[in-house]
Amino acid sequence: MKKLLEGLQEFRKTYVPAHQELLQELSQGQKPGVMFITCADSRIDPNLVTQTEMGELFIVRNAGNIIPPYGATNGGEGATIEYAINALGIEQIIVCGHSQCGAMKGLLHLNKLQENMPLVYDWLKHAEATRRLVRDNYPDHSDKELLEIAVAENVITQIENLKTYPSVHSKLYQGKLHIYAWIYYIETGEVMAYDPVNHVYVPPHSQLLPDENPDEPIQKFIRTSAPPIACNLVTKETVGASY
Repeated sequence: MKKLLEGLQEFRKTYVPAHQELLQELSQGQKPGVMFITCADSRIDPNLVTQTEMGELFIVRNAGNIIPPYGATNGGEGATIEYAINALGIEQIIVCGHSQCGAMKGLLHLNKLQENMPLVYDWLKHAEATRRLVRDNYPDHSDKELLEIAVAENVITQIENLKTYPSVHSKLYQGKLHIYAWIYYIETGEVMAYDPVNHVYVPPHSQLLPDENPDEPIQKFIRTSAPPIACNLVTKETVGASY
């Protein structure tokens, strides 16, 4: 707690005076450009990783970056998604998983959680499609490999869940919403993005919109038909350095 209080003092002393214009602007309302759905893991800081300021990201966090399908539960995720699209006019959504995810470790051994962590067990059932996909399609892999695969596949699964929301489905149909799948690697700080055309994870700079990167083709995650095994994991050596 002492560290937090010292941080508050430093924030008031240095950040606030240097960002008066931004804070005044934010006091009039928010207009974030991107909704960022990620895990509650303390090792992930979306603003730090993306080098964004207050007000630029509309962030949703929970264990396993899980998005329950529409109608599955009347929880905060669905309401927040609806608000982001209908009230804030969000046009870009990133679903970001991460390496060494404790929720995915639990998912791979789900039955062990039922007695001691029943709430976690119930929550992870929303990722049951990920668990079955990994179990049925990735035989003969080590536990370490299965965890990495589960992280990658779960991001895709949760995007499929996201697309079941009427507000999301409608905006996708109109071409007014873009959805991206990312994985953040804690150990290296690297970020990889899913390419739905080639079904691989690649450095995310190839997914910039035309006005941001006019010389490169765009790979958008919009109404794609990913095969059952969606994630051919691409290593840093294969694709070159990340951004």
